Amino acid sequence: MNDDDRRLIADCLEGHREAFSTLVSRYQARLYNAALRLVDNPEDAADVVQDSFLNAFQSLRSFKGDAEFFTWLYRIAFNVSISLKRKKKVVVRLEPGSEGGPGLEPEDTSDSIRPGADLERREEETLLHAALARLSGEHREVLLMKDIEGMKYEEIAEILGVPIGTIRSRLHRARLELRDLLGPDLQV
Repeated sequence: MNDDDRRLIADCLEGHREAFSTLVSRYQARLYNAALRLVDNPEDAADVVQDSFLNAFQSLRSFKGDAEFFTWLYRIAFNVSISLKRKKKVVVRLEPGSEGGPGLEPEDTSDSIRPGADLERREEETLLHAALARLSGEHREVLLMKDIEGMKYEEIAEILGVPIGTIRSRLHRARLELRDLLGPDLQV
């Protein structure tokens, strides 16, 4: 764990709430992006982030410091996301740009883009989001953590509480399953 986070956590445990505010500011955007990928809904992602920081604040004394603070925080967010998904019925949104649907990049209005390129990109993103939604939970989570979040195998193993070999195996199976779901038309 980096020394600055260690100092902020120690300050927070001594009663300095502004130290925790600094941690929130430091990790809020990154945690929101991770939560958004887990729950696939901006409002739910915001709820996950808020609940995660609240849980982290209440459990800060149990943080041992043998891992990065964000890894510990991500595990909390992951658990909050699972709880939220259990409470809600799973809905696959197939229309990009619909309210609460997968976030898309702003439309490129420059004259230099190929006609229809934006439409093709949106169709590909729609297919990818639908395929990701069809993956099993353990395959989707490891794929998102490794390929989207860029986490290391060790971090993922720690968060999920399984051996690195299991992570590698799940990731391999997830990629094969995703490739089968996408078919020959769209490969990642």
